[in-house]
Amino acid sequence: MILIRHGQSEFNVRFSRTGIDPGIEDPCLTPLGERQVEAALATLAQVRITRIVASPYTRVLQTAAPFARHFGLPVTISPLVRERFAYSCDVGSPASRLTAEWPDHDFASVPERWWPAETESERAILARAAVFHQDMAARPDHEETLVVSHWGFILAMTGQSLNNAEWVVIEPNAGFLTD
Repeated sequence: MILIRHGQSEFNVRFSRTGIDPGIEDPCLTPLGERQVEAALATLAQVRITRIVASPYTRVLQTAAPFARHFGLPVTISPLVRERFAYSCDVGSPASRLTAEWPDHDFASVPERWWPAETESERAILARAAVFHQDMAARPDHEETLVVSHWGFILAMTGQSLNNAEWVVIEPNAGFLTD
């Protein structure tokens, strides 16, 4: 399974400059973020991908889109792989708005409000990552799955801190990190 972090978002730009939450909910990718995604796709273009899973945040949907086009695959939307809820960028868009903006994706199993109401603990994101890890280990196509996600979720899955549009390959059957 390949886990890839979304490309740079406007939130990433402003937060990295100041360290202060700029109050941007569900941000889009920046032009640099779009270029980062294209570069990642160029590198991964020859990898066998048969399934794409993405969180419902706009920056992730924008990151997944070029991969979906290239591989000719639908995107499975899963709030399970969303970011750890801690900042304004972690406030998502309602499923009804996402459905209108992304008509080719199926948001039927995504609740209208799919993000938490309060800050998510480290224990909670680790538990969510463990559930996803277990689900993926049970799938025969886990080796050919691209998961488009976020810094916090990927950190919970792997213990690795990835930059925008970086990826890591993991083997779900190899076990899961524990603290």
